[in-house]
Amino acid sequence: MLESLSPALIAAAVIGGYLLGSIPFGVIATRLGGAGDLRNIGSGNIGATNVLRTGRKDLAAITLLGDGGKGAVAVLIAWLATRESTKDVQALLTSIAAASAFLGHLFPVWLKFKGGKGVATFFGTLLAAAWPVGIAAGATWIVMAFLFRISSLAALTAVALAPIYAAFVFDRPLPIAWLALFMAVLIYFRHAENIRRLLKGEEPRIGGDKKDPA
Repeated sequence: MLESLSPALIAAAVIGGYLLGSIPFGVIATRLGGAGDLRNIGSGNIGATNVLRTGRKDLAAITLLGDGGKGAVAVLIAWLATRESTKDVQALLTSIAAASAFLGHLFPVWLKFKGGKGVATFFGTLLAAAWPVGIAAGATWIVMAFLFRISSLAALTAVALAPIYAAFVFDRPLPIAWLALFMAVLIYFRHAENIRRLLKGEEPRIGGDKKDPA
């Protein structure tokens, strides 16, 4: 299947996806919005959750949409580039572009490769690459957040189930399942501190104490 794609197209998906994913919307939004350098606030993470610690819900919404949207745009461009190919070939290139955008968010070249945890970009890429899988993962997050009121637990559960949704529930092409698994593994690595706090029962709850344990 890989031989059906030209090296130039693969390189464009990798480089273009990575550069799109590297755009630090949280840092840009907080600076332009007068909230300071996000990396010096709260946990120092560049995602929407940390932007909320500035007290600016508008900036957090911009960050959430930007971080999810950049992954979706990378997928859309790859999809358009392969619109005359088979579904499997199209799934392969969109997965390559999505994975590259995801890596760009986690390791952005503009921020010395110190990026976010990837949850918003995960959902954005999945919704664009395989919307039933993205919706199922999003519904999982909502249910877990409602039941346990812990954002990280909801995210970790959703990303863990996403590869299963892709491969067995919605029978998506294999590259989509591998993409979901790839992102899930990296998200678990990025949430190592959250997992340790979860095991100790110290992870903050949604709407609870705003003090950042990190």
